[in-house]
Amino acid sequence: MTNPAPEFSRPVRADQIARHAQGMTITADAGERDALARRFNLTSLDSLEADYALSEQDGAIEARGRVRARLAQPCVATGVAVPETIDTDFLLRFVPEGGGADGGEELEIDSEDCDTIGYDGQTIDMGEAVAETMALAMTPYPRSAEADAYLREAGVLTEEQASPFAVLQSLKDNKS
Repeated sequence: MTNPAPEFSRPVRADQIARHAQGMTITADAGERDALARRFNLTSLDSLEADYALSEQDGAIEARGRVRARLAQPCVATGVAVPETIDTDFLLRFVPEGGGADGGEELEIDSEDCDTIGYDGQTIDMGEAVAETMALAMTPYPRSAEADAYLREAGVLTEEQASPFAVLQSLKDNKS
């Protein structure tokens, strides 16, 4: 079974890396944003774009750039849309999968924060890489302003209330 094409696909052939060395900008259109919103369970994805430059480094392709997005996710407690703006730098390293490197060989990555992505040795997909970078930058458990009140009404204890010390204190208070 083949994987479906990514919602936001911007393929770059490995032999065309030099064309992208000075920098490129990619922007998701409305249909791509709607499809990504469904994939990542977003209430909305109002914009997604990235600026990047590519270079070859030790047999790998490096992508340096910045991703920007305006989106909303459902609150984990209430389901209400929680708006978020993402504006973050990224550094990605695309390495050929199974291409000549010994499976036991360790890949050295410099001290910079760098995500490593395997590719077929022919084409990288900057659109998919940007979409995944956006997903990793999103708030993992978004909470609306009403979340605390909603949880309190539902009887959910806060971390302080559920701590072992709080439980011991409540037992002591109930004995008195």
